[in-house]
Amino acid sequence: MQITVSTVVNAPIHDVWTAYTTPEDIELWNAASPDWHTTTARVDLRPGGEFCSRMEAKDGSLGFDFEGHYTKVVQHALIEYQFGGRMAVVTFVESPKGVDLTVRFDAETTHPEEQQRAGWQAILDNFTRHVHGKFSAT
Repeated sequence: MQITVSTVVNAPIHDVWTAYTTPEDIELWNAASPDWHTTTARVDLRPGGEFCSRMEAKDGSLGFDFEGHYTKVVQHALIEYQFGGRMAVVTFVESPKGVDLTVRFDAETTHPEEQQRAGWQAILDNFTRHVHGKFSAT
Protein backbone atom coordinates (compact mmCIF):
# COMPACT_ATOMS: atom_id res chain seq x y z
CA MET A 1 0.00 0.00 0.00
CA GLN A 2 1.17 3.51 -0.74
CA ILE A 3 0.37 6.68 1.18
CA THR A 4 0.41 10.18 -0.31
CA VAL A 5 0.86 13.47 1.54
CA SER A 6 1.18 16.92 0.01
CA THR A 7 1.52 20.63 0.62
CA VAL A 8 1.71 23.86 -1.34
CA VAL A 9 4.74 26.02 -0.62
CA ASN A 10 4.41 29.67 -1.60
CA ALA A 11 8.03 30.16 -2.67
CA PRO A 12 10.15 29.84 -5.82
CA ILE A 13 11.05 26.31 -6.88
CA HIS A 14 14.77 26.93 -6.27
CA ASP A 15 14.11 27.88 -2.63
CA VAL A 16 11.80 24.91 -2.06
CA TRP A 17 14.29 22.48 -3.60
CA THR A 18 17.20 23.92 -1.62
CA ALA A 19 15.35 23.74 1.70
CA TYR A 20 14.26 20.15 1.00
CA THR A 21 17.73 18.90 0.08
CA THR A 22 20.18 20.85 2.27
CA PRO A 23 21.26 19.11 5.50
CA GLU A 24 21.24 22.33 7.56
CA ASP A 25 17.64 22.99 6.51
CA ILE A 26 16.55 19.39 7.03
CA GLU A 27 17.74 19.59 10.65
CA LEU A 28 15.37 22.53 11.17
CA TRP A 29 12.15 21.14 9.69
CA ASN A 30 12.32 17.33 9.79
CA ALA A 31 10.15 16.39 12.77
CA ALA A 32 6.62 15.04 13.10
CA SER A 33 5.97 16.62 16.50
CA PRO A 34 7.48 19.30 18.75
CA ASP A 35 9.01 16.70 21.09
CA TRP A 36 11.21 15.28 18.28
CA HIS A 37 14.02 16.78 16.24
CA THR A 38 16.64 15.88 13.65
CA THR A 39 20.08 16.17 15.18
CA THR A 40 22.12 15.51 12.04
CA ALA A 41 21.46 15.07 8.35
CA ARG A 42 23.61 13.89 5.45
CA VAL A 43 22.66 14.19 1.78
CA ASP A 44 24.49 12.89 -1.30
CA LEU A 45 21.83 13.95 -3.81
CA ARG A 46 22.53 11.77 -6.84
CA PRO A 47 21.39 8.33 -8.00
CA GLY A 48 23.16 5.84 -5.74
CA GLY A 49 23.97 8.57 -3.22
CA GLU A 50 23.04 7.96 0.39
CA PHE A 51 21.11 10.04 2.90
CA CYS A 52 20.64 9.83 6.64
CA SER A 53 18.66 11.93 9.08
CA ARG A 54 19.16 11.17 12.78
CA MET A 55 15.77 11.66 14.45
CA GLU A 56 15.58 11.75 18.24
CA ALA A 57 13.11 12.47 20.98
CA LYS A 58 14.16 15.73 22.62
CA ASP A 59 14.17 14.04 26.03
CA GLY A 60 16.74 11.53 24.74
CA SER A 61 14.50 8.52 25.31
CA LEU A 62 14.35 7.31 21.68
CA GLY A 63 16.10 7.82 18.38
CA PHE A 64 16.58 6.28 14.96
CA ASP A 65 18.31 6.87 11.66
CA PHE A 66 16.05 7.51 8.67
CA GLU A 67 18.39 6.41 5.92
CA GLY A 68 18.52 5.04 2.43
CA HIS A 69 19.75 5.87 -1.04
CA TYR A 70 18.52 7.90 -3.97
CA THR A 71 17.43 6.04 -7.09
CA LYS A 72 16.49 9.00 -9.31
CA VAL A 73 17.01 12.75 -9.04
CA VAL A 74 15.69 15.37 -11.47
CA GLN A 75 16.65 18.81 -10.17
CA HIS A 76 13.66 20.96 -9.17
CA ALA A 77 11.24 18.17 -10.19
CA LEU A 78 11.69 14.70 -8.67
CA ILE A 79 13.47 12.70 -5.98
CA GLU A 80 13.03 8.95 -5.72
CA TYR A 81 14.63 6.98 -2.93
CA GLN A 82 14.71 3.63 -1.17
CA PHE A 83 14.67 3.29 2.60
CA GLY A 84 14.28 0.21 4.76
CA GLY A 85 13.16 -1.93 1.82
CA ARG A 86 10.53 0.61 0.80
CA MET A 87 10.30 3.33 -1.86
CA ALA A 88 9.32 6.99 -1.82
CA VAL A 89 8.77 9.52 -4.60
CA VAL A 90 8.85 13.28 -4.01
CA THR A 91 7.55 15.57 -6.76
CA PHE A 92 7.96 19.33 -7.07
CA VAL A 93 5.49 20.99 -9.47
CA GLU A 94 5.33 24.75 -10.01
CA SER A 95 1.81 26.17 -9.82
CA PRO A 96 0.25 29.63 -9.62
CA LYS A 97 0.30 29.34 -5.79
CA GLY A 98 3.96 28.27 -5.56
CA VAL A 99 5.23 24.70 -5.54
CA ASP A 100 2.99 21.67 -5.13
CA LEU A 101 5.11 19.22 -3.15
CA THR A 102 3.88 15.62 -2.97
CA VAL A 103 5.43 12.64 -1.20
CA ARG A 104 4.19 9.14 -2.06
CA PHE A 105 5.70 6.31 -0.03
CA ASP A 106 5.28 2.62 0.66
CA ALA A 107 3.55 2.12 3.98
CA GLU A 108 5.14 -0.04 6.63
CA THR A 109 3.28 -2.71 8.59
CA THR A 110 4.13 -1.72 12.18
CA HIS A 111 2.00 1.42 12.53
CA PRO A 112 -1.55 2.12 11.31
CA GLU A 113 -1.93 3.84 7.93
CA GLU A 114 -3.49 6.96 9.45
CA GLN A 115 -0.66 7.35 11.97
CA GLN A 116 1.90 7.13 9.16
CA ARG A 117 -0.05 9.62 7.03
CA ALA A 118 -0.39 12.05 9.95
CA GLY A 119 3.33 11.85 10.80
CA TRP A 120 4.56 12.39 7.25
CA GLN A 121 2.02 15.19 6.75
CA ALA A 122 3.18 16.88 9.96
CA ILE A 123 6.75 16.80 8.64
CA LEU A 124 5.62 18.38 5.36
CA ASP A 125 3.68 21.03 7.28
CA ASN A 126 6.85 21.83 9.27
CA PHE A 127 8.74 22.04 5.98
CA THR A 128 6.22 24.53 4.58
CA ARG A 129 6.44 26.72 7.70
CA HIS A 130 10.25 26.56 7.54
CA VAL A 131 10.38 27.69 3.91
CA HIS A 132 7.85 30.46 4.47
CA GLY A 133 9.78 31.72 7.50
CA LYS A 134 13.20 31.44 5.88
CA PHE A 135 12.41 33.08 2.58
CA SER A 136 9.60 35.51 3.44
CA ALA A 137 12.08 38.23 4.51
CA THR A 138 14.12 37.91 1.31
